Amino acid sequence: MNKYLALFLVLCISNIQLFGQNANFYRTIKVDYNQSAGPMNTMFKECIGAGRANEGLRADWQQQLAIVKKECDFKYIRMHGLLTDDMGVYREDAKGNPEYNYQYIDALYDYILSIKMKPFVELGFMPSALASGKQTIFWWKGNVTPPKDYKKWEDLIRNLTQHWTERYGAEEVKTWYFEVWNEPNLTPAFWTGTQEEYFKLYEHSARAIKSVNGDYKVGGPATAGAGWVPETIEFATKNNVPLDFISTHTYGVKQGFLDEYGTTGTILSKDESSVSGDVLNSRKQIANSAKPNLELHYTEWSSSYTPADPVHDSYHSAAYILQKLKQVGNAPTSMSYWVFTDIFEESAPRFTPFHGGFGLLNTQAIKKPAYFSYSYLNKLGTTELQNTDTSSWATKNKKGDVQLLFWDFTNTHPGDSINNQQYYIQDLPSKSKGSVKIEVTGLQKGKYTLEIYKVGYKVNDVYTDYLEMNKPNQLTKQQVEKLKGKNNGEPIATETLVMDSKGNYSKDFKINENDVLLLNFIKQ
Repeated sequence: MNKYLALFLVLCISNIQLFGQNANFYRTIKVDYNQSAGPMNTMFKECIGAGRANEGLRADWQQQLAIVKKECDFKYIRMHGLLTDDMGVYREDAKGNPEYNYQYIDALYDYILSIKMKPFVELGFMPSALASGKQTIFWWKGNVTPPKDYKKWEDLIRNLTQHWTERYGAEEVKTWYFEVWNEPNLTPAFWTGTQEEYFKLYEHSARAIKSVNGDYKVGGPATAGAGWVPETIEFATKNNVPLDFISTHTYGVKQGFLDEYGTTGTILSKDESSVSGDVLNSRKQIANSAKPNLELHYTEWSSSYTPADPVHDSYHSAAYILQKLKQVGNAPTSMSYWVFTDIFEESAPRFTPFHGGFGLLNTQAIKKPAYFSYSYLNKLGTTELQNTDTSSWATKNKKGDVQLLFWDFTNTHPGDSINNQQYYIQDLPSKSKGSVKIEVTGLQKGKYTLEIYKVGYKVNDVYTDYLEMNKPNQLTKQQVEKLKGKNNGEPIATETLVMDSKGNYSKDFKINENDVLLLNFIKQ
C-alpha cells in the first residue's frame, strides 16, 4: 500500500473515531418510576434571606415576598436589624429605665405569618440606647458593639420573647428559630467584642429565651466562613448553656468575607467544593462533638458575598445554585440563600435596575435566572427517585406525575486575570456540551402532558436582555413589562405523550454550558 494512502486512511479512521465519539457522547440519566430513594429532602426551601427588618415594612418588599412564597414556597425568612433604632424597639427614660416598643416588629411579623411563613429570628443589632459604643455597619448604621449592661440586654430579649408568646401563642413560637447576632467573628465590622464576649452575649440571650419557654430553639454562632463551630459547641457543653442548632455562613468567591459598600473585586472560586465543602465540614465537626445531633442551618450562602457582583444577575447562577445544593446532600437542615430581593440597602439604595444585587428578584420584581432554580425546585415531587447522575434530581408524587430537573454547571470564569465585576457584565454566549439522554421507565399507562422548562443563555436570561437594551440606568414601565414577559419561567414547550403498558420514555436533549432543564410529566 502506498505510504501516503496508508497515512490518509489512518487519519480518516482517527477522525471517524474522534467525531463519532463526540456525536455519540451522551450523559445518560436513567430513572425508574418504581425505584424510590425516599422522601425528597427540601432543605433548599426551608429558609430565605432578606436585607433588614425595616425594609420588610415596604409595600413592594411584601409584594415580592408573597410572589416568592407562592412560587418557591420558602418556609422561614431571616434578616438583619430587628433591634436597630429604625425599628423603634428600645429606649431608656431619664432615670435609665428601659422602655420597649414592638409596633414595627408586630407589623412585620404579622405580615410574614399572614402569608404562611415563619421568622428565623436574628437577634441584632444593638439598640443605641443599650450600646456600649458607637461603631456601626452599613448605610443604615447597625450598631455592632456589646451591650453596656448585659442584664438589660437579657431583659429585652426575655420581654420580646414573652411578647411573641402572648401575641402568637407558645405552640407557634416553638416552631421558630432564635439566632444570636450575625457574623461576630468579623471584628470589628460586625462585632467589636471578643469571642469570649460573644459567648457571653449568647449565654444571656439563650437563658432569656429559655426562661420564657424551654422548648424554644436557640442557636448560633451565625459566623462568616463556617467559623467557630467546634468552639461554640464546646462553650455550650462546658457551661451548660442551651444550644439547639448551629448556624453559619459561606460564599463561593475566593477572597474575604465582607464587602460592606460593594466596592471589592471578587473572583468565583474554581474549587469544585466551594460552599459545599464548608457545609460538609460543619456537619463533620458537629458529628465529632459532644452534641452530634444538632441541626445545621446555613443562614447565609450565595456565589458571592458582595451586593455588587454581576454573577448574581447572570444566567450562570441558576446552574451554580443547583450544583451546590446537590453537592451538600443531607448535611444541612437548611440552606438559606442570601437574599430574595434587591430591595436591599446595606450599601445604600442602588441606582440601577441590575447592579449585581444578591436578590432572586430585582427591585422591580423582575425574575433573575437564580429565581428559577428555586421555582423549578419547588415543582419537584415529594418522593425522590433513585438516580446516579450528580447534576440532577428525579422525583414523583402520588398522582403519578414525574419530574426531572437536570443541568450543566461549567465555571467559565477565566481565573485571576479578571474580576467578576468585569467578566459577568459581558454578553457571554454558552458553548455546546453535547446531548443528555433521558430514560424514564415504569411510567403508568395512559396520557401525560410533558412540560419542558429551561433557563440558560438568552432563555429566562434577563441580564442578557438588559444588555441588549443598552443597559438603561432607569427602566420605563414598558421596559419592565417587556423584561418580565420574556423572563416569566413558563414552559418553553409542551407535548402530549401516550404511554403503553411498558411505560418507557427516551429522548436526547441538547445542552449548553450552564443550561437548566426541567421535565414535568403530568399524568392526565
